[in-house]
Amino acid sequence: MKKTDELRKKLSYERKNFWNEATAAEQKKAFKFSEGYKNFLNACKTERESIDFYVKELSKQGYREIENGKKSKKVFRISRHKNAGIALIGKKPISEGVNIIVSHIDAPRVDLKQNPLYEDGTTALGMMKTHYYGGIKKYQWMSTPLALHGTIVKKNGETIKICIGEDEKDPVFVMPDLLPHLARKVQYTKKLGEAVDAGMMNVVFSSIPYPKDKETKEAVKLNTLVLLNEKYGITEADFLSAEIEIVPAGKARDAGFDRSLVLGYGQDDRICAYTSASAIFTAKEDLERTAIVYLADKEEIGSDGNTGAKSIFIIDFIADLLKHNGESNDSSNLRKTLINSQVLSADVNAGINPNFPSVHEKENAVHIGYGVSVTKFTGSGGKSGSNDANAEFNSKIIDVYNAEKVNWQIGALGKVDEGGGGTIAKFMAEHGSEVIDCGPGVLGMHSLYELTSKADIYSSYKAYKAFFENA
Repeated sequence: MKKTDELRKKLSYERKNFWNEATAAEQKKAFKFSEGYKNFLNACKTERESIDFYVKELSKQGYREIENGKKSKKVFRISRHKNAGIALIGKKPISEGVNIIVSHIDAPRVDLKQNPLYEDGTTALGMMKTHYYGGIKKYQWMSTPLALHGTIVKKNGETIKICIGEDEKDPVFVMPDLLPHLARKVQYTKKLGEAVDAGMMNVVFSSIPYPKDKETKEAVKLNTLVLLNEKYGITEADFLSAEIEIVPAGKARDAGFDRSLVLGYGQDDRICAYTSASAIFTAKEDLERTAIVYLADKEEIGSDGNTGAKSIFIIDFIADLLKHNGESNDSSNLRKTLINSQVLSADVNAGINPNFPSVHEKENAVHIGYGVSVTKFTGSGGKSGSNDANAEFNSKIIDVYNAEKVNWQIGALGKVDEGGGGTIAKFMAEHGSEVIDCGPGVLGMHSLYELTSKADIYSSYKAYKAFFENA
């Protein structure tokens, strides 16, 4: 029997539970690391807030803007307040290739429309019209406390940052759902995805009419406009150019009796943004290969736009890194740099949900608490819309993780033909780089409150640090 056990251990692949494998000291580190992560989630519910957070952190870590002309091993660039490139320059020429970890800092949410305010003619309630962003289950957003985060640019060019609903003294907002007593025809007879129409996702913002004149048209709306003008100096026309996001109100919390889990909004994919940035900040400064963290926007809607992964931003940043390092940044050398580079597409994967196990294949799915996932391909059906990592690079990453004692597991996004999803990997692969997906598992992905394991959060950080230092 002992020999059989030895053979099984030697010849079989078996994912390992972090809590069984880690020392008491390592477990303590995982809990401590997650405290900083929760603070990040609380401070960064939008992509702009994430960038603001890292602008401050980069200064503390001794990073300089690459445009300032001063030579430095630690440089960064911010683009349009929505994405960032962070680089720690290594000993080898950049043209020999860089190690990039790319994650996205946008998350599924609901946005205010450009002309959002109206007063409902039947109820005289002040309402705001919305448009959802990314893949959400619309019914989840009904009858839950919501907060407003965003940016308003006034006519005079002044920028105002809005955050209402996070402080305990703040009011919150809500999209009222229909009571079950009257939902039989309007909701219960419909498919789940059709029970709440996007046009029903309107937010209540006020109910008191302007007191000066009872005959005033849309007096409730006017009263709120007066309040907003008094507090922020804005008019209704200022909403036309504003970016205001609606997110769940409240803080990230420990979950479970043992406090081993984190419950919070926007963990897809700010979990990878935080762990990858933490990895570059704590990596040894005499790296062989240059390390880059790329924080991207717009992944949840296809990575389009001038702040998405399809934009020229990261290519331009690497070109300027070549110049900064005294190397040629002509098109030929830039292309060779990209081809010689290695990329981790740091994005979350779907952990096996114990309430819905049928959509997963347990042998190839991510298990919560078993470490960071190495995902060779994503996509759907016949690997459609996916990067499919080469065996050599896949093996290299696994060897690095084994050598550095990182808890890792293989992962796939659901059963074949069950559905699927994509990541930034395929856009980075278009430049000829070696690319593979790598990130922690999440339960309830794209819901208002996603669930992750502190074991997987910490393992992701260790994995990204090992990639920068040893890959």
